[in-house]
Order: sequence, then structure tokens, then C-alpha cells
Amino acid sequence: MGDDILSVGVDIGTSTTQVIFSRLRVENTANYFTIPRATIVDKEVVYKSPVHLTPLVNESLLDGDAVRALVEGDFRQAGFHPGDTGTGAVIITGESARKENSRLVLEKLSGLAGDFVVATAGPDLEAIIAGKGSGAQAYSEQRACTVMNLDIGGGTTNLALFDQGDVIAKGCLDIGGRLVRLAPDGTVLSISPPAAAVAQTIHLPLEVGKRAEPAQLEALTGEMAHLLEQQMGLCPQQPLLRQIETPGATPCVLPKAVQAICFSGGVADLIYRAEETDPLRYGDIGVYLGRAIRQSRLLSAFRLVEPEETIRATVVGAGTYTTTLSGSTIHYSRDVFPLKNIPVVRVSAGEQERCFQGDSSLLETKLRWFIHQSDAEYPALVLPGKKSPAYRELEKLAHSLSQAAAALLPPTAPLLLVIETDMAKALGQCVSRLAPERTVVAIDSIKAGSGDYLDLGRPLLGGMAIPVVVKTLIFG
Repeated sequence: MGDDILSVGVDIGTSTTQVIFSRLRVENTANYFTIPRATIVDKEVVYKSPVHLTPLVNESLLDGDAVRALVEGDFRQAGFHPGDTGTGAVIITGESARKENSRLVLEKLSGLAGDFVVATAGPDLEAIIAGKGSGAQAYSEQRACTVMNLDIGGGTTNLALFDQGDVIAKGCLDIGGRLVRLAPDGTVLSISPPAAAVAQTIHLPLEVGKRAEPAQLEALTGEMAHLLEQQMGLCPQQPLLRQIETPGATPCVLPKAVQAICFSGGVADLIYRAEETDPLRYGDIGVYLGRAIRQSRLLSAFRLVEPEETIRATVVGAGTYTTTLSGSTIHYSRDVFPLKNIPVVRVSAGEQERCFQGDSSLLETKLRWFIHQSDAEYPALVLPGKKSPAYRELEKLAHSLSQAAAALLPPTAPLLLVIETDMAKALGQCVSRLAPERTVVAIDSIKAGSGDYLDLGRPLLGGMAIPVVVKTLIFG
């Protein structure tokens, strides 16, 4: 026996917005003698919206009311009412995540239906999301190879290199199909600063208000494709490549040779299927850019992977992945429950070992990166833990955790610790002694990964356990 849940995914990108409705099948996969474990066993996409242009008030402001009206229209077209949905996700990506009022848009949409996960994704996180959605990560894992996913949208190209399913490099370049907007006769309506920098480097006289010749647009996008070749190690890198790195993105350094390449995003359709005959159909340089990449060495130098999704290589919703109780050895210094939609940062075994040695530097680097990328005030730290650690080890781990929290979390933010092994109570008590002014919550026997979200309910059984819901993003 199981239940069906309607999940909604809303992806607001630089130039396009999409809405997808999925029906998730949730069943209890635990045996009769353990705590119930609700798991998504099937997913069916039941409605895909048209690809909408992202509504803007001006170049720097999203139109929150128009975005909400657009999504409400898709509810009607799909034949659903907001009350029908049980869960979902709203993700703002690309340059839209940099718009001044992205938080306001999230607030306007978050109340539309159910229990939405809402988040802005910085360039690194967007790269990882796109690589999962396109199928590049799964391809890398299944074939034990390195795959670079290039998600080319309106404003940026997000890069994620997967090695046997693990992300080993990520980054973002300001290369996209919407960086130059054009009238039907080829008159330049706007030029973004990155596109202007590329044009200036190759001495291309593009000006707003003047007509751009096809040869000029071919030269511009040809140089953009050449920059991608430089990033992929096919030729020496020029200073311009560093100049067009997206602010806030990690410089993409390739630690291993790339074996396969995959494209997603709006421009990807124009790379894999060169069927568009009107180069100005979309009012930008997207068609020209797709052609330039198709003619570049990128397609011949690497094994070309056909993505499962191109423009829809994005989150399509969120679902209840696990509903369970924490272990019986928990600690919380103050009752701050319930807590909802807390993003997860998973601490690797190597990072945890450094913390056991009293060195918090790796953890601080990861925490700083995540907060910057996700715009989250605070996350939940998931640690693998250790069986029967010595008390001195616990003290050093507690010191590292409290030091990282003091450096990067607001004083009023709780330090949320999720330990997979049975050591949460002792660790939580150690941290509370070191940081008595901070709320500390430590629970154990919970498994969650980076990209998941946690709901922590009110304590049960006289404070002995906490109900926990782990939510995972569902990809198209």
C-alpha cells in the first residue's frame, strides 16, 4: 500500500520560467519490526508547461506578481488547484538569482501550494542541479567515467564535472544566448557587459541601436565557443576567460581529463538539433551560439552524451523521501521546534576527520561556500559520525563545530547537527558547553545528503525523540 502525492516544480531562470507537475508514489519500504520509512518508489510527470519568458519589471527586477500569475495560469491549464499539491520546489537560478527581489518572488510563490521547498541557487549549485537533471551524473556513475555537463542558458554556462557520479569540479561562465538582445531586423537592443567584453577583445563594433550583421554575430558567438574550448583544455587559456567568470562561482579547474561532454539548458536544443532556420527567432544570439558550439571542437574532442533533458534539465519538484524518528540519544539546548525546510550540508569523512583533530578549516570553507551559493541563513550539518569515539576526540570535534559556527553563522542561528551514528547526545552537550549562548540541536540515526531539506517536528516521548522529514529534490 502507498500514497500518491502531487509535486510541483517551478524553475525561474535568466530568460525562461517553467512549471512541471509530477505525481510521486510513496510507499513504506521498512519491514514490520522497524520504524516506518516512506520512500519515493515512482515518479510520473503529468504536465509540462510551455517555456515562458521570465517576467521582468526592468533589467534588474523580477516581476513577482507576473511570475505568480504565470504559475497560477499553469495550475489552471494542468487542471489542478493549489490545494491539490502536497509538496514542491521553487528554484531561482541564473541571473534571476542575482535580481534584487528574488527573495520577494520566492515569498509570493511559496504560499501557492502545499509545503514548498524554496531556494535561490547560486552558480555552483545550479551547475550541480543541471548536471543531475540532464542525466550527466547518472551517466558518469553508471559508466565509471568523467562527464562534463555544460548547462547553457540565457545568461550563463554552468559547468559541473562528474567522476563516477561525484562532483569534482564546478564553475560558471557568463556565456549565454540572451547576452545580446536583437530586434527582428537585427538591430541591437541590449548588450550585457560580458558580451561587450568579448566583442571588444575581437575588435567587433557592436552598438545598441545599430543593426548587427550576421557575420558579426557569428564572430561573437564563435569567440564564445572558443572560450568554452579553452575552459575544456583544448587550447591555451586567455585572460578573457577569467574576465567572464560569473561572480560568486568557483573557478573551474579540471583535476582529471574529461572523457565525455553533455549539454543542457535552452541553447542545448540548438546544439543537438540544428533545425532552426531563423537565427533571430528568439530575439537574441541563442541560435548563433548553438551553431557555433556545434561547429567547434567540443563535439569532436569528447564523447558526446545525449541528455535525458535539455531545457528541462532542472528540478521538477520535491518529495518526502524519509519520514522517521531521531535516535533516542539526542540533545537540544532550547526548544526551537518546529523547524521547516532546512537545507542540508553533508560533511565528508575526510572533513569530519580534520574536525576530530581540532581543525575546522575544511568545514568552514564548505560552510562558507554553501551559505554563499544557497543564500541560506543556516543549514543542518550531517556528519557520518564514529563508533565509540574517545571523549578527547568528541571535545576536539565539538571545538571545531563551535568554531565554524562562530565564524559563519549569525549569533541567533541554531547549530543543527545530524549524526548518522549514535553519538548525538554526548556531542551536543560538548558543543553547548563551549557555546552556551547558541542554540544547539544534535540528533542521530538520520541519513540525509547535500541537496536535501529537513523538517524537525516537536519533540516526542518526553523529549526523547524528534520526528524528522527528509525531503529530496526530484529531477526531470
